[in-house]
Amino acid sequence: MQCRPYGKTGWAVSLLGMGCMRLPRLDNGRVDRQKAYELIRYAADHGVNYFDTAFGYHGRTSEEVLGEALEGGRRERVIIATKQPFGEMKTQADIRRNLENTLKKLRTDYLDVYLIHGINGGIWADIKKREILKEYEKFRDEGLIRAIAFSYHGGYDAFEEILDAYDWDMCQVQHNFMDTNREVTVKGIELAGKKGCALVVMEPLRGGNLSKATESVGAIYDKASVKRSPVEWAFRYIANFPQVSTILSGMTTMEQLKENLEIFSREDVTSGKLRDEDLVMLAKVKAAYESAAATPCTGCEYCLPCPQNVSIPTVFDRYNTAKMFDALDPSRRTYMFLTRAGADASNCVECGACEAKCPQGIKIIEELKTAHELLNGWYEE
Repeated sequence: MQCRPYGKTGWAVSLLGMGCMRLPRLDNGRVDRQKAYELIRYAADHGVNYFDTAFGYHGRTSEEVLGEALEGGRRERVIIATKQPFGEMKTQADIRRNLENTLKKLRTDYLDVYLIHGINGGIWADIKKREILKEYEKFRDEGLIRAIAFSYHGGYDAFEEILDAYDWDMCQVQHNFMDTNREVTVKGIELAGKKGCALVVMEPLRGGNLSKATESVGAIYDKASVKRSPVEWAFRYIANFPQVSTILSGMTTMEQLKENLEIFSREDVTSGKLRDEDLVMLAKVKAAYESAAATPCTGCEYCLPCPQNVSIPTVFDRYNTAKMFDALDPSRRTYMFLTRAGADASNCVECGACEAKCPQGIKIIEELKTAHELLNGWYEE
C-alpha cells in the first residue's frame, strides 16, 4: 500500500482511505452490518490505515458500525477521522456532548482527526463568532482529539479565506478530473500544500460516476497507449498531486475494495507519473461527459435567490449528472437530500423571476419539471 505524510502531523497514512458513507445496505436501507464489518476489517488488515466517517452518515449509525468493526486490536493500528456538523452545535455544551457520544459509538478514548463538517462561506462567519475552534482546542488539550480539521464543498475564494484563518491540521475537499474548474480547483490543492496542511480528497470518482465509461468515453479510453480501467485513471489523476495525503473511496463491495487495494499497491501510483498525453486524454474524457449534459446551466447563480427556496443550479447539477454519466440512482439519492432541505423543484410556483435573469436563456420552469420527474422518488432512512 502506498503511504504519504499527513501534513505536519508526522503521521504516515495510506494513500487509499476508506470512506464510510457508502457502506453496504440491506433492502430496508439500513447498514448490512456483517458485510460492513467484513469490508472494514479486510481493509484494515490489508494496508488501509485511514477511515473516514461522520456524525450523520447512515442515519447516524456509521460511527457505531466503524467502532464495532475495529474492536479487537485494529483500532490501535488505524487513524479515525470523523466530523461534527455546525448545524448540530446549537450550544457550546452540544459540541462536547456530541463528541462524547461519538467517542462512545466509535468505542475509543480519542479521535485522531475531528472535522467541522461541511464548512462553507455561508456559515464561516458564525463559526468564528461562536469560537467553535476554541472548543476543539480544548478537546485537543484534554487528549480527546489529536488533529483539528474541516471538510469543505464550495469555490476557491471562501476556501482560501478559511484555510488562511487558522493553523489547520487537515482539510478535506472534493476533487476529480471533472472538477478542475469547480469546487476548490487545482489552485486550492496547491494552496493547502504550500501551507503544510494535510489534504484529503473525497469524491475522486464523483459519487461513483467515473467508475464506468459511457460509449463515447469508452472510445477515448480505448485509444490510450496504456490500458487502464476508468477507476484507475480517476485515482491516478488525484494521486498525481504530491499535496494529497489520502484519497477516500466509499467502497460498498468486497470486489471494489480488492480492486482498489490492487491499484494503490502499484509502485507507480504516485505523484508526477501522469504523462502530458494522459492529461490530454482525461481532458477529452471530461469534454465527452459534459457534452451529454441535459441543460446548459453553468452554475452562475444569477437565478438566485429563488422566492420559494428552490436551489435551481443544484437541481440542474443533479439532472446533468444523471444524463452525463448515464447513472440515475446516485443523482436521485443526492436529490433526496435536496428535497429534505425543501430546496427541490417541486417548490417552484412558476413565478418566472429566474428565467428573466438567466444569461443562458434556459426555460427554467419547464426544465425544473422535467428534472423533478426524473429525479424524484429515492428514499432511505
